[in-house]
Amino acid sequence: MDAEAGAAAAQQLPWRQHYRNLLLLAYQSFGVVYGDLSTSPLYVYKSTFSGRLRQYQDEQTVYGVLSLIFWTFTLVPLLKYVIIVLSADDNGEGGPFALYSLLCRHAKLSLIPNQQAADEELSTYYRDGFAAQHESSPWLRRFLEKHKTVKTGLLVVVLCAASMVIGDGVLTPAISVLSSMSGLQVRATGLQERSVVLLSCIVLVGLFSLQHRGTQKVAFMFAPIVIIWLLCIGGIGLYNIVHWNPNIYQAISPYYIVKFFRTTGTDGWIALGGILLSMTGSEAMFADLGHFTSASVRLAFITIIYPCLILQYMGQAAFLSKNMFHTRTSFYDSIPGPVFWPVFVVATLAAVVGSQAVISATFSIVKQCHALGCFPRVKIVHTSRWIHGQIYIPEINWILMVLCVAVTVAFGDTTLIGNAYGIACMTVMLVTTFLMSFIVIFVWQKNIIFALLFLLFFGSIETVYLSSSLMKVRQGGWVPLVLAFIFMSVMFVWHYGTKKKYQFDLQNKVSMRSILSLGPNLGIVRVPGIGLIYTELVTGVPAIFTHFVTNLPAFHEVLVFLCVKSVPVPYVQPDERYLVGRIGPKAYRMYRCIVRYGYKDVQRDDENFENMLVMSIARFIMMEAEDVSSSASYDIANEGRMAVIRTTDDAGTPLGMRDLGGLAESISTTRSSKSESLRSLQSSYEQESPSAGRRRRVRFELPNEDAMDQQVKDELLALVEAKHAGVAYIMGHSYIKARRSSNFVKKFAIDVAYSFLRKNCRGPSVSLHIPHISLIEVGMIYYV
Repeated sequence: MDAEAGAAAAQQLPWRQHYRNLLLLAYQSFGVVYGDLSTSPLYVYKSTFSGRLRQYQDEQTVYGVLSLIFWTFTLVPLLKYVIIVLSADDNGEGGPFALYSLLCRHAKLSLIPNQQAADEELSTYYRDGFAAQHESSPWLRRFLEKHKTVKTGLLVVVLCAASMVIGDGVLTPAISVLSSMSGLQVRATGLQERSVVLLSCIVLVGLFSLQHRGTQKVAFMFAPIVIIWLLCIGGIGLYNIVHWNPNIYQAISPYYIVKFFRTTGTDGWIALGGILLSMTGSEAMFADLGHFTSASVRLAFITIIYPCLILQYMGQAAFLSKNMFHTRTSFYDSIPGPVFWPVFVVATLAAVVGSQAVISATFSIVKQCHALGCFPRVKIVHTSRWIHGQIYIPEINWILMVLCVAVTVAFGDTTLIGNAYGIACMTVMLVTTFLMSFIVIFVWQKNIIFALLFLLFFGSIETVYLSSSLMKVRQGGWVPLVLAFIFMSVMFVWHYGTKKKYQFDLQNKVSMRSILSLGPNLGIVRVPGIGLIYTELVTGVPAIFTHFVTNLPAFHEVLVFLCVKSVPVPYVQPDERYLVGRIGPKAYRMYRCIVRYGYKDVQRDDENFENMLVMSIARFIMMEAEDVSSSASYDIANEGRMAVIRTTDDAGTPLGMRDLGGLAESISTTRSSKSESLRSLQSSYEQESPSAGRRRRVRFELPNEDAMDQQVKDELLALVEAKHAGVAYIMGHSYIKARRSSNFVKKFAIDVAYSFLRKNCRGPSVSLHIPHISLIEVGMIYYV
């Protein structure tokens, strides 16, 4: 009864605590989510009136522009994202890859090769309330799952969105910082454009140089800056409405949109490329959802973001309606003189915050691409112990910095950068709309009519804006297209080469019948220790094993075929991470272990990995012994059966662990099979490598239980002795070549592009945190 009462009390949290957490998350969201969206007033009107719209500098044109901004900001950020899209989270995660992950699980559209049925049993795999029998359009599902071309096309669309997000990471800091710095020219009239560009570059270099410290502290400190910024621009907007044109509220009427296009025609349509900048940053609300909750993001937007930005846009319009020749610096010209410098300082800081949010989103999208096998291996640093998903990628950071400074120096004008920025943002929004239409059908299981209405309504709005932006390709719009092409080429080539390598492994794996024909010793000398053979296969024995024993006919007493793979869910619970199975009869001492990570999980250098692996295998041995349905004799038909091993539950632990501390070296070396020279080499390595020296040293002990089956006890004892003898990591060092019969495109993709990426990215042993002293690499040539 006490336990039930405690569970009930835990479920019914006090309303005060609930709202306190909601307000705290909403406060923190300002520093991460809304920096980009809140700095848009710096350059929207300048970009809108930069082209032929200068010929229509009258009050009615300003009314039309304001009406377009109001309805665009209401329909896309508020209606589409805040009300609809935020509900399509993937276990709390957002962004294009989150939507793609949901589709891959609910409609089986994934192209990740080593997926298995056991992945569908993950607690986070299906959305709550999902039932396949309630599907409204089964014919559409069958069509998409049947045609591989459709799956490839969907992946290309998602990669296009990911490439544009990376493009945003280049363009957002450039346009935000340059726009804020241009305010200096309002007061310092003698300041040249070169000086503004130079100051902007200094700020940008400083911003990217601080990324290694992580975004948690930056976001928490910058949240009050964004709030102060929003309150400032909201108050200034209200002042300008009262001071310059109290009737500006009439522009909310859609009548002025019709009148605007009647008057301006094609010139007004081209000017939409500037108006769309008012909603740039909307995608960040969804992409950065993983750090907050949808309720907190909605609360922040509706209570502060929306009213403050609308007041600012209306205030600028009121100022411009009476001062039409101030369009180039309308934001800073509309600031009352006494508060100019404080607002300028806050604007500069807010621009840095907006840049920080997009840079963090870029790191996340690269991590997700890498997890899905679509990006080369890069160094991923986890910058926070408490907030999951806060990461820093050095290589991407410095590439973004170089490209960002190059764009700032090359263009030096926010109008040209805005043309590029608009194309990147609208492409991502259009892809989100496209993916959301499938989410409505397959995940929410609504009628296809609702999906079509969503696609037609928002898709038509975004297509019009995108078509306007594409008209400015020559005026800077080519930048995101070039960047997207480069990053898409890298992603697609890496995905293609990785897939071909996996197919080669799958086609050349060793049959179990040939393994069984060798007997328990496999026809080789079995030496003490555990051999961890890394492979991407989830079934069968990889060709690297036979390649190794052919050249060196000796292997370890216990063999573990280890597969570290990604699954299309954001996070995998620790109790669901390990899958363990057996290869061959018990006498062979061969096991398979699959370690599963989500696309947002960070594979840390876990000091206890070896110990957890041994404990997981021991638990599997005990589970297998308790399973009455398992046959005492080996059946090849049961090959591939795996069991999920819980790692956090200490109940039923078959082995005891004793922490050796400082006595580890003296005790472990007494029974180690390693030679004196190898032990000396390992000691030197541990002294030079801090991470190796910090590894927890334990000794496994087999409890004396008379009730335990003798065969099980012997197998556990062999496992413990093998662990004490040492663990070796065996990994393939592959050289991938295209076959001679391949066409020119394939040869270029494999022999040149993929080979270049493999040589210049991090090695797999480094990415998997394998200690070099225990690593054995086996060279192999793959002809794909």
